[in-house]
Amino acid sequence: MIRGGHDWIARAKAFEKEAHVILSVHESAASRIVLLTDTYSKLTVLSLKQDDLMRQALRCVENGLFRAAHVMAWAAFMDFLEEKLSVDGLAMVRALRPKWRASSVEELREYQTEYHILELTQPLKLATKNQKKALQGLLNKRNECAHPSGYYPEMNDTLGYITELLQRISTIAPKTI
Repeated sequence: MIRGGHDWIARAKAFEKEAHVILSVHESAASRIVLLTDTYSKLTVLSLKQDDLMRQALRCVENGLFRAAHVMAWAAFMDFLEEKLSVDGLAMVRALRPKWRASSVEELREYQTEYHILELTQPLKLATKNQKKALQGLLNKRNECAHPSGYYPEMNDTLGYITELLQRISTIAPKTI
């Protein structure tokens, strides 16, 4: 048995972490994904389903599937937001939009567009007017990726998109409806 084996393991992990920090400044370095994954791991408010969707988005980035990464990250965000809106059984949603069919999250998803769901963030104090507009911009970016278009994001675009969604989740998570 090698003496100090744990020391070597700790040193190797420290080296790997430092190498990722150094390499992450290069635009196409996979180390940038590792750093995003590290940032993502600090976000603990996601459900298992949301966590899985976000991890799928990160796997898409690792494999150069940037349009797909946008779509998966957005799916994770929308699931988070819809679950947030349902913490009171959708009572506030029905109070704001009495004509909507919304007795469950599934009905909300089925009968309302994501754009209209985002519209609720401002009156429910989950977002300011500018934050709501930013969310709508992120939806538009997802739409460009999900539907035939001439938009082909690169790694920088995709990492920025995912980072912004994670920041939006962090901002919305502590707020109450």
